[in-house]
Amino acid sequence: MAEHISKQFDSELEAIRSNVLGMAGLVEEQVRLAMEALATGDLVTVNKVLEQEIRVNAMHLQLDDMCIHMIARRQPAAGDLRMVMTVIKSVEDLERIGDKAARICQRTKNIYEAGRLQVPRFNELNHVAEEALDMLSRTLDAFARLDAVQATEVIRDDRRIDDEYRALQRQLITLMMEDPRTISLTMDILWIAKAIERIADLAVNVAEQVVFLVKGQDVRHKTADEVERLVMAPPDEA
Repeated sequence: MAEHISKQFDSELEAIRSNVLGMAGLVEEQVRLAMEALATGDLVTVNKVLEQEIRVNAMHLQLDDMCIHMIARRQPAAGDLRMVMTVIKSVEDLERIGDKAARICQRTKNIYEAGRLQVPRFNELNHVAEEALDMLSRTLDAFARLDAVQATEVIRDDRRIDDEYRALQRQLITLMMEDPRTISLTMDILWIAKAIERIADLAVNVAEQVVFLVKGQDVRHKTADEVERLVMAPPDEA
C-alpha cells in the first residue's frame, strides 16, 4: 500500500493488516485441527479448537473496532478505504470459517462419545477438506501479497469443490439407504461435509474481496471467467 504523510496513519493500517493475518492464521489452524480430531477422536484437540474459537471471536471484534475508529479518525479514501472495507467483510467470513471448524469438532465429539469409531467415507471427506484448506491458504496468501491473479484461481476452484461435495453426498445417501443402522452417524458426516464445503465458499468470499481491494471493482456474483477477464485486462480496460 502507498505510504502517507502521516506515519501514524501508515502504522494504523499496518496494524490492521497484521491483525487480519494473525486471525487468518488462527482460523486456518482451527480447520486443520478439526479434521485431525475427526481422524483421531482426540478430545484434547477438539477442546483446543473450541478454545481457539473464543480467541477468534475476540479478534473479530477487535478488528471491527479498529476499522470503525480508522474511518472516524482518518476518513480514508480510494485504496485506503477499500482496504478497510475489505478487512471488515473478510474478517466476518474468517470468523464464520472458525465457527464451521468449531462445529465440526462438536459433531466429532458426538461421534466418538457415542462409541462410533469408524467414520464412513473418511478418505473422500478428508480429500475435500484438504482441497478446501488449500483454497483458504492460497486466499490468505493472496491477501498478504495483494495478488488478484491468485485470488482469481481460488474463485475458479470453487466449482471443483462443489462437484466433489455433491459426489460425496451421493455416496453417503446411498450408504444410508443400504444400511439404515448407519443413518445417525452418516447424518453427522453429511453435516461435516457441508461445513467443509461452506469453508471453501467463505474462502472464495475473501478471495473476491482481494480482487476488489486490488482492482477496485466488486466481483461478487460474477462468474470465474468474468473475474479473470477483469483481473487480466490492462489498467485502462479494467
